[in-house]
Amino acid sequence: MRPLRALLCLWLLAEASRASRVRTRRELAPGLYEHGVYDAGGSYCQRGDVCCHGRDDACTVPYHDTLCYCDLFCNRTVSDCCPDFWEYCLGIPAPFPKAPGCARAGRSYPTGATYRENCNLCTCSPGGQWQCEDHACLMDGELIDAVNRGDYGWRATNYSQFWGMTLEDGIQFRLGTFRPSPTVMNMNEMHMNMDSNEVLPRHFDAAAKWPGMIHEPLDQGNCAGSWAFSTAAVASDRISIHSMGHMTPALSPQNLLSCDTRNQRGCSGGRLDGAWWYLRRRGVVTDECYPFTSQESRPAAQPCMMHSRSTGRGKRQATARCPNPQTHANEIYQSTPAYRLSSSEKEIMKELLENGPVQAILEVHEDFFMYKSGIYRHTPVAEGKGPKHQRHGTHSVKITGWGEEQLPDGQIQKYWTAANSWGTAWGEGGHFRITRGVNECEVETFVVGVWGRVSMEDMPHK
Repeated sequence: MRPLRALLCLWLLAEASRASRVRTRRELAPGLYEHGVYDAGGSYCQRGDVCCHGRDDACTVPYHDTLCYCDLFCNRTVSDCCPDFWEYCLGIPAPFPKAPGCARAGRSYPTGATYRENCNLCTCSPGGQWQCEDHACLMDGELIDAVNRGDYGWRATNYSQFWGMTLEDGIQFRLGTFRPSPTVMNMNEMHMNMDSNEVLPRHFDAAAKWPGMIHEPLDQGNCAGSWAFSTAAVASDRISIHSMGHMTPALSPQNLLSCDTRNQRGCSGGRLDGAWWYLRRRGVVTDECYPFTSQESRPAAQPCMMHSRSTGRGKRQATARCPNPQTHANEIYQSTPAYRLSSSEKEIMKELLENGPVQAILEVHEDFFMYKSGIYRHTPVAEGKGPKHQRHGTHSVKITGWGEEQLPDGQIQKYWTAANSWGTAWGEGGHFRITRGVNECEVETFVVGVWGRVSMEDMPHK
């Protein structure tokens, strides 16, 4: 008798467990009603030709963000079942009024349903109409088409990495250089010695003159830190050139973002003069030693993981190991004080030719984000769409050369070549060309050069 009672208990436990599993699957399935969506419209049972009688957990079809049960389980006041179960499977009216829902692409959606159209979220309202946000998007098909139809000298394209971002997002997260203060703008300009009849080449590329010493464009992601990226990029090239290729460090923007905190805001923007002050007084390590990690649109402030101390004669050495444990070379690189160049086109060209790439501020407009190729100049294509589609912000870039092209009408179009910090998938391999000699987008307003702090002891000895 005792073994029979034990078997009966085991059977009852198994049945209870099976019932529990059935309830768990159905009752804990993700519901439509977490966000207030009730009993949407749609021909789910009819479309899948699904009609199951009795409670059948295998009788389901996909229903937006959950499962749709086409069986008698639907006889409840609040349903997560096929909305047409009653009409199609039982031939009776539904026991509750149907929400009107919204139609899109031949399908019906419940009240509260959403979809994203580029950078704007659309929501199905109780009145059965889609209500959409009205942000200006960073990638705007109308503007891209307008640029490509027009005779502007450059081509635009749709970048997947920018899709879904608002124009405000682009200005806020993809730039990140504060305009120089009046005091900095009034810095004495360094003038190049030039003969009045001196002729400069029509084309110049720093990478061709100094092979292996000009570094590839960087990618700041959604970190508004162009102040750190352009500074690190120019300093890397200048140290390589001034050491005659004996040192070719790719310096760390993250070192500046995390450690240069004196009146700087990391991935929320910073000042060029502050970046150069830090590079001169404290120095930075390589990107391999201190890699870039602040790629989020709203990153938490990264604590500084690299400090330095003076060794005398203006040189400094690291007081910590590399944040990247795979690398042990934590040498500190420094620069001399930065100097501002004249806004003269010829003087900027000669500085580039003799000493290497320079840093420039750039006023970025809405159409620049869509640049693909050609010689950029700001276009009026957004003017007809209203003020919110016309935005601009201050950026900084590395100018690496210049050139000129003959236009179909015979005129000569002069340009600068510059490296951006939006990755190599943007523009012409991460570079862009911009009209030269007319201060397009203020590219000739504030141009900075620097010397790497390189001494004989830094050179290899035979």
